[in-house]
Amino acid sequence: MIHLYYLHDTGSNNPLGIDDSGDLVSFHPYFSHKDFVGILIMVGALFLFVFFAPDVFGDPTNFIPANPYKTPIHIQPE
Repeated sequence: MIHLYYLHDTGSNNPLGIDDSGDLVSFHPYFSHKDFVGILIMVGALFLFVFFAPDVFGDPTNFIPANPYKTPIHIQPE
């Protein structure tokens, strides 16, 4: 938040030190909307996976039907 405050207050400068006050783009309408659209895209992708394809990143062994008469191979007695 401190970084955004100072960036909004003074603006960013270039490494050459050349005065380019005529080429400045205001912070709020351009960068705020651009960041908001990026956040909407990321949240939309998250909702897409959560609500429509929740098993995409799951383990394939979870889809094997259980057999109550056989102990799974990875469970070994002590």
